[in-house]
Amino acid sequence: MTTILTIDDEPQIRRFLRISLTSQGFDVIEAEDGRTGLAQAALAKPDLVILDLGLPDLDGKEVLRQLLVEQPVPVLVLSVRSSELEKVTALDMGAEDYVVKPFSVNELLARVRRILASRGPATSVAAEPGYQDDRLLIDTEQHRLLCDGQTVNLTRKEWAVLSRLIQSPGRLVTQSSLLESIWGKTHRDDTQYLRNVIRQLRLKLGDDAANPYYLETEPGVGYRFLDRRC
Repeated sequence: MTTILTIDDEPQIRRFLRISLTSQGFDVIEAEDGRTGLAQAALAKPDLVILDLGLPDLDGKEVLRQLLVEQPVPVLVLSVRSSELEKVTALDMGAEDYVVKPFSVNELLARVRRILASRGPATSVAAEPGYQDDRLLIDTEQHRLLCDGQTVNLTRKEWAVLSRLIQSPGRLVTQSSLLESIWGKTHRDDTQYLRNVIRQLRLKLGDDAANPYYLETEPGVGYRFLDRRC
């Protein structure tokens, strides 16, 4: 059974998460502070951690850092901190996703399912140099892209962005990390460069920003490549 650890100091939130997650067949363990959460994570080896940032003993970002150092467990941040800076910082540190309180349980469950699916059988496929479904073939080693059987030509920057996104299908990749890794540290805030590349990729893939099939935008934060092999 899939085990999810919730780390949150609010009893009503933990109870709500327990009821919602167990109804979907997940095994839920709980912690009310950061130190207990770290101990539970080391002991239970959960498949996913849902982490609040406002904990009574440790800052949630420190807990996130220690979780990722100790073991490669996916972490979904669940917090009242809604600023773009908080989201980007947590995601750049390695969080898989970020949900702001108050939240929709259906949205939360969908994000949980997506994270777990990305860590399932598709993960081994994603480790290969590319991606393939019934519509799209991406060979990053050969710089070969077929969409509906037709060859699509990409620029060097378009290849770099697409390759970075498909490394972790379903995972949100921040604008700052894309800009820094592809354009360099001095261009970390030049988001217009990235928006132009994403717009061109959407045109070439026949994607719609309002109803994305492959390239999804988290406004002000980053982008994710949607895995359509499942």
